[in-house]
Parts: sequence; structure tokens; C-alpha cells
Amino acid sequence: MPEEAVTLFLAGDVMLGRGVDQILPHPCDPALREDYVHDARDYVALAEAVNGPIPRPVDPGWPWGEALPVLDRAAPHVRVLNLETAVTDHGDFAPGKGVHYRMHPANLPALAAARPDVCVLANNHVLDFGPAGLTETLDCLAAAGLRTAGAGPDEAAAWRPAAVPLPAGGRVLVLAFGMPSSGIPHSWAAGAGRPGVALVAAPTAAAAEDFAGRLRRAAHPGDIVVASVHWGPNWGYAIPRDEVRFAHALVDAGADVVHGHSSHHPRPPEVYRDRLVLYGCGDLVDDYEGIGGYERYRDDLRLLYLVSVEPGSGRLTGLRMVPLQARRMRLEHASARDAAWLCAVLDAQARGRGTRVEQGDDGTLRVRAPGAGPPR
Repeated sequence: MPEEAVTLFLAGDVMLGRGVDQILPHPCDPALREDYVHDARDYVALAEAVNGPIPRPVDPGWPWGEALPVLDRAAPHVRVLNLETAVTDHGDFAPGKGVHYRMHPANLPALAAARPDVCVLANNHVLDFGPAGLTETLDCLAAAGLRTAGAGPDEAAAWRPAAVPLPAGGRVLVLAFGMPSSGIPHSWAAGAGRPGVALVAAPTAAAAEDFAGRLRRAAHPGDIVVASVHWGPNWGYAIPRDEVRFAHALVDAGADVVHGHSSHHPRPPEVYRDRLVLYGCGDLVDDYEGIGGYERYRDDLRLLYLVSVEPGSGRLTGLRMVPLQARRMRLEHASARDAAWLCAVLDAQARGRGTRVEQGDDGTLRVRAPGAGPPR
């Protein structure tokens, strides 16, 4: 990667609530209102049954495990993640939802351990404990000095991009929103005087034009623009045509990176007009170990996305994806065999859109577009 490039760390879903919250020093009340599991500590037991005992309480860096030294070595300029949990010990369970996530505000050091520059909140769990829970989430993150995007006390705040200044000048601008296809209820849309998320009803041409207008009003010349989108189903590699068209329209409108999330496993990346489209980053931190039903997707395998872009132009100059595995609610390096499996799956799915995924000598995954020369 060129030395002058700006490096972004992009993460998929970071779910520090429920079972993960229970192993941290200050767990919330473990009571749940799910059909089959009524105590969040049962998710800890499921993980232990598969991979062995988990110490309690763990230190704040435990859920990130070996991801932290990888990030320290990569030294990304800006870190962006989708925080898919409310940060609250108040509020009522949101009605009509089968799953609710929250972490205790006193466990925020477990989020701060990854040093995020932007926490994206436009997702289907940030309002799991109602408007009061969202208000506490926003207040706690602000008090911790953490920028947010995609949710707010009203529509204007929810749609306001997060701007991160770069050491050499310029900014990374993160504009975040979600769609009902990810499970966000329509009633969660922020409004005039109503807290909620930045919600787009569907991936349409009109929605892309609305994004373009918002970007024109917010962006400065030379900004690196990240469009962070919570959309699509939890499982599966196929990308619907309307989502592909929408992602391309975001790039055409000025996005330099499309940061898609919601899927529980990585979906195939694409290089479009020298810009990176991540249709689904997959989960990064969660409590899913031991939950059966979708083993063929290997959702225990996770990726750290290290994206390098050219300052000024926003052109993609490199992408490293570091394969990790969740074990005992902690991220470890994936085996060479698992990394090769993940590379083969993503490559098979990505080549239909003219992008190849290849594995480097260091075990990381890279992308290559037609005629682009060596992997980026």
C-alpha cells in the first residue's frame, strides 16, 4: 500500500450486548424475552460448551483478542464500526422484536478498547430498549468522546454525517443509514422531534439521489466519503440487483467506500470505478458461538477490513482482509485452512461482478479487479 494512502479500518456488526455483556465486569440484568432463551448467561454457556471455559469477568480487551495487535500494527487513520447494541441499563424492551441487545454503560471500556473514531448506529438493535435507551446510548457515547452517525434525537441529527479530521489535512466523512431489509422497523425512523435512526425505505434511484443531495451539502473538496449502510438479510451470498444498482449509484454520487453490514458472515466485495463496495462485512464481535442452523456459512470466521484510499481522489489503492475466528467470545487468528476456505468462497461469489479475492503470502485476503494488476 502506498505510504501516502489513508487507511481505514471498517468493521461489521459489533454486538457487545447480551452474552458478551455478561462476561464483562458490569453486566446488565440477564433477563431476555426470546422464545427459547430467557437468560443472557445461556449464550455464555453455549459458547463454553463448544470451545471451553470463559473467565469472568474478562478485561475490556477480551472480546477483541488478537484483533487489537493487528490494528496496532496496521495503524489505520480512521476506525469505523457498526455498534449493534444499545448502551443502557434503562428503558423497556421494544415490543414486537424477538431479540434485544444491550450492554451496561459501565462496560463501555470494552468498546473503547478498539479505539473507534465513528460508531454507526443506524441498525436494527440500537432502539431495542426504546427511545429512552437510545437517548442513554447517545449520551454515554458522547460522554466517552465517541462520534456517532446514523441515529439521533431527531431526523436532522440522525442524518448528520460524522467527520473525522486526518493528520495530514482533509477529513473522512461517514454518512450512515439503514433499511427495513435488515430488520429495522419503519417506526424507528427519526423524525421532527422524534429520536430514531436514519432510515431509507428501499434501495431506489430516488434514495440514491437523496444521498447525493445530502453529500453535496455536507462534503468538502477532498473528503474521503464512506457510505455506511445497514441492509439485507442475515444469511446468504447473493446480492439482489437493486442493491448492486444502489451501491453503484452511491459511488456515482460521490461515495469512495460503501460500507455494508447486517449479514452475519462476510459477503463478496466488489471494486466498482476504482471504489470499494462491501455488501456485507459480517459480524465481528458477538455471542453466536454454539448456535446451530447455519453452519455452512461459517459465521465463526470474521474479517478485519483495512482499506487504503488515495487522498484527494478517494481511489482504492489497497484492501487487506485479516481472517479471524471467534472462540470463547474472543477473536483469534483463523487457521490457514479456514482462511483458504473463506478466500475460495468469497472469490467464487465476487468474480461474477468482475472482482477476484486472493490470498497473500501473509495469509491475508486481497482483492483484484480486471486489468488492475497485482492484488490490492
